[in-house]
Formats: sequence, C-alpha cells, structure tokens
Amino acid sequence: MSQDQNKNSKDEQLDEFRSDDAGKKLTTNQGLKVSDTEHSLKAGERGPTLMEDFHFREKMTHFDHERIPERVVHARGFAAHGEFEVYENMKEFTKAGFLQDPSVKTPVFVRFSTVAGSRGSADAVRDARGFSTKFYTQEGNYDLVGNNIPVFFIQDAIKFPDLVHALKPEPHNEMPQAASAHDTFWDFIANNTESAHMVMWAMSDRAIPRSYRMMEGFGVHTYRFVNEEGQAHFVKFHWKPKLGVHSLVWDEAQRLNGKDPDFHRRDLWESIENGQYPEYELGVQLIKEEDEFKYDFDVLDPTKLWPEELVPVKIVGKMVLNRNVDNVFAETEQVAFHPGHVVPGIDFTNDPLLQGRLFSYTDTQLIRLGGPNFHEIPINRPVCPFHNNQRDGYNRMTINKGPVSYHKNSLQNNEPSPSSEKDGGYAHYQEKVEGQKVRNRSKSFDDHYSQAKLFWNSMSDVEKEHIINAFRFELGKVKSKDVKQQVVNMFSKVCTYLSGEVAKGLGLKVPEDASPSTEERSSEALSQMNTVKTAKTRKVGILVEDGFHYENTHQLIKALNDAGAEAEIISSSQGNVKGGNGEEMEVDQTFLTCDSVLYDGIYLPGGKDSIDSIQSNRDAVIFLQEAFGHFKTVGACHEGTELLSTLGMVDSAEDGVITLKSDEENDNFYNSFVDALKKHRHWNRQI
Repeated sequence: MSQDQNKNSKDEQLDEFRSDDAGKKLTTNQGLKVSDTEHSLKAGERGPTLMEDFHFREKMTHFDHERIPERVVHARGFAAHGEFEVYENMKEFTKAGFLQDPSVKTPVFVRFSTVAGSRGSADAVRDARGFSTKFYTQEGNYDLVGNNIPVFFIQDAIKFPDLVHALKPEPHNEMPQAASAHDTFWDFIANNTESAHMVMWAMSDRAIPRSYRMMEGFGVHTYRFVNEEGQAHFVKFHWKPKLGVHSLVWDEAQRLNGKDPDFHRRDLWESIENGQYPEYELGVQLIKEEDEFKYDFDVLDPTKLWPEELVPVKIVGKMVLNRNVDNVFAETEQVAFHPGHVVPGIDFTNDPLLQGRLFSYTDTQLIRLGGPNFHEIPINRPVCPFHNNQRDGYNRMTINKGPVSYHKNSLQNNEPSPSSEKDGGYAHYQEKVEGQKVRNRSKSFDDHYSQAKLFWNSMSDVEKEHIINAFRFELGKVKSKDVKQQVVNMFSKVCTYLSGEVAKGLGLKVPEDASPSTEERSSEALSQMNTVKTAKTRKVGILVEDGFHYENTHQLIKALNDAGAEAEIISSSQGNVKGGNGEEMEVDQTFLTCDSVLYDGIYLPGGKDSIDSIQSNRDAVIFLQEAFGHFKTVGACHEGTELLSTLGMVDSAEDGVITLKSDEENDNFYNSFVDALKKHRHWNRQI
C-alpha cells in the first residue's frame, strides 16, 4: 500500500458512515419520509396521543437510549485523529509492520482523559491522565493504552477494584467529584504502601498539566518487542511532546475549573482547528532478555520506572494530531481501547497488573458498547480486512451468508484459514513458564520507597514545595486524624523532611523512629525544569482600552506571531477599541468573558487614557495581579510600566516582568518578552 493510500484509508472508511442532514428530507430510521415532526398523532387536537404514532415512538425511544454507561475510570475524555511515522527501520528489535518503513504514515486516534471524575467533571483537576493511542495498521489495530505518569498505584490487577472504589466519590454522599482529597482514598494509600511512588507523582505538578499538548505519555507496563528471528527485548513506551512538559499551578487550576471546566479539551480542539498540530515523538526503552535481573528493581513491577540514565530512551518516530473528531459520541465515547490489541512483533510480559488488564478491557466494552460487536463501530474498525466465523450479537453489522458458522466444515468450506507466522500470523513469544500455583507476589516487588525517594531527589526546590503543599491540601480535606497520621508515617519512609513539613502543616506528630529510604540517586528526566521551553502556541492576553498605544501593541503581536505564539485583545466591552493614533483593533474577549488563567502571559500597552481606565477597573487590576501571582510573564510599555510598579510588580527580567520605557529599546523589549514567555513560569517570585 502506498504512503497516501495508507494515510487516507481510515478517513475513507469513515466517509461511509459520515452524515450531513443539511438540505435533506426528514425520514424515519427506516427511510420513510416524514410529513410532521412538531406534533404527535392525537385523537383530536386535545385528545390523547395514539399508540400507532410510530414516528413519535421511534424518535422518543432513540432519545431515551442515547446515553450509554460511561467508563468507570477515564470517563472524562477528548480525542483527535492523526498520523504516525517511524524515523528508521526497527526490524532489529521488532517485526511490527508500522515500525518498519519511514515512508508509510499510519493513521492514529488518540484519546486523552482524566481518571477519577465522571463525564461531567472538570478538566483541570489533580489526577493522572490517560493517553491512549489506536494505530490503524495494515496488520490490524494496535492499542498503546497509557497514562501521563509512568508508574501506577498497585502491582497486581486484583487490587484495581479496591483502588478505584477508594478513589471514586464516597458512596454514602457521592462526594467529592473528580478529587482524591478525601478519607477513603488516603486510607487506601496508607494501607497499601506499594502506592508510595505513584502518590509522589500525583502530588507533583505532573498531575495538573498545562495542556494535553504539553504532557508526556507512557505505556506504564513492560512489553516485549520480538523480531523476525524470534529474539526479544523488554520494552517500555514513551510519548515525548515537542512543546515540552509543562503544568498549571494549583491555584490556577482551581480557578480554571470554575472559569472554563473544558480548558484542556478546548485547548486541544482550538489548536488543531488553528493548524497548530500537537506533535509527540515515540520513544522506547529497551532491555535485553538476558539483562532482566541486572537492575535493583524488577522490570515487571508497574510501580517502578526505568531511570533514563540507566536505560536511555531511543526516539523512533513522530505522531501528529491533525484532525478533530466529527462527533464526540460516535468517536471519542465509542472508541474501545484494549492493551490486548497487538500486532506481530509486540507481545506481553508477566507484569501482574498488565495480565489483569488483558481481561478487564474486553469485559468493560461488552457492557458499555452493547455486546461483542464493538469492533464493528466505525471508529474501532481496522483498516485491514477481518474474517472469522463469528456471528450475531447486539449491533451486528456484518451480513454473513450461508448456513455454516463454525470452523472446519465441509458443508460450505467457508472457514478462513489460519496464517503461518511467516505469513503474518500472530504467534505468542515462547517464554518458558513453570511453578507452583500460588496467590503471592515476588519478593522483588517488595521495595516500595526507593523510587519514591528517587523522584523526590529529582525535583527542584520549587517542585518540592509544590509536592508538600499538595500533600497538605489533600490531607487537609481528610476528616480522620488517624488516617492523616498514617500517611505522614508512611512517607517518613520516603523522606523525613517531606513528612516533617507535611506534619507541621497539618498539626500532626513528626515520626521520631522513621527509617527513610537511603536512595541518593536522581534523574534529570523527572524534573519539568529540564524540559523543552518554547513560545510556540502560547497565548498572551493584551489589556487595552480606548487610547492605547497602537504601534507597540501591533509590534508585540507581530513578535508573538513570528515566534508561533498568539495574542488576544481584552477590553471592557466587545467591538472595536481605538488606539491613541486613531487606528482600531477588534476586541477578542472582555474581562467578563475571560480570565488571566486562560493565558500564558499578559501585556499592558501604554497610552494614558487606556491605563487610567484599566487602573480604575477592578477586574482588570485583579487580572494583572493573578497573572503575576501565578508566575506568568507580564509585560508593559510606557504608562503601563507605572501601573505595574504601583501594583508591586518589580521591573526584573529574572522575575519575568518585562518593561519598555522608551521607544529606543523596542527591538530588545519584544525579544525579551518572547524569551520570558518561553520559560513558562518565573519561579523567582516564589523563592
């Protein structure tokens, strides 16, 4: 198949199912033209509705059944289409077809999500995020079902129902929604210490990403790559965002949940609509089979990561998300991911959490999507043909001919024939397995604290402070003092400074007999301070009123556009706002319809009349103060610099406050503002 054919095959397949009712005649679902859909059929104008009104019953029945059960976890999600291309032939490690030819673009569908909340919850909550990718390959669908955190709370899937029951709203009052700051969650953590490493990530800035476009993705589990010769490597998958890994600050996230609960999905949708396509590079960590026991962690333990300093990430390809969905329900809600959807060259390991997921995902889709035919829903259909003698079931779309529906028959000779491994047939890796039947866990899974300490060691001082405050906030919502003390005692085994600071903030006892982890290593890859920093796709709010300095505003907008950033004009009312030179600009937002939390930076042009109006506008002043308090870049020119000074915003490039006092400094000012915007936050204000 050619590159263009492979790229378009999924879109062409979906074309058959796309519908646009514009200009069409109204019909029933059976194709019967309808003469009236405003009034039900009655016995007289004021009489009862008649049972024979088939159009009313069809319309109402469909409405009554429009909702399907939401996912137990990952219910709140948003998705997009795209394509993936490998950089180099990976045949040395795997025979997976989509990882062989750099000239082939494989269609993908990616769903991002929160974990704990329902479909109606907000985006910017403290939570892990799902990052699941469906590759529509010529060998069948491959699903890389992951999260934005590389480890998980538990080591064995049998505990997953317990974790989720503890994390979800407490059943007696159905609170809190989409939050882990409550008793049952922290009671679970205190009594299941294998969760220590994951909790450190969840209390870090990683749990409140700035954007789906600016968060990493991880396969979490250890899988196998298998090449044509049958040689295997253990493999972990990484998605690395080209825009870097960036987060919100906690106060900003809380405000966003009120100002725009759809912040993350809106950000993704608008970026794609504007042609600012999110890009991620696929990386793999590889360990030879013979090196399985080389490290001080078990490679099969899902609560452990492989430090990149020990096992480097090899970048092997790129994914671009370039098309929004046509219908959220038909695509985003009906897509069915499953870690068991694999292709030749990718296999499983004995990770006990992964093993359980291989059962759970199919079981989940059966109840959500109405039976065993969920693979026939357009978004789930592979681009390659599929043939078997399966029949019937809810929502069957395939029309099978003939009387025979079983394998090996002589009546019809219609059974599809199996393919050999050389012919592309999937063959499981032949791993030797033996042992007693036991309900137990390997002793190599027993270390619950070393990597939690590794994560702590890797954080900057600012990130450590955020983790401490996150613990204080979460545990501050817990009613049981005993549970709070248990958690403090538990994390004293990670770091006594951490547990001591948390204890002081909560008025709890600092453990005196703590024996913290002796782990001294750190990993630069774990700190967001070491990520990519760019101004691309960043959004700047420009605060203006009539009389603003038009030329300085125009020049900044040009500098932002040249850097791949964008600007929005914000004023007290919609329409046009007039500059001091008589030129006008269109207002994008008002102080009533937006908020500083929706922007990455703020700019205040000069112009005496404009600044006087802004200074007397309480909403505008709060706008500036919040942006400064959230460590964002703030810029001003001429009279605007005086307002910043009045508000206590010191003119300091190190603090991200960039000012222009004379037109002679123009060029340097605009470059400095863009450079400051690239840094994402200016933590000097916090230290």
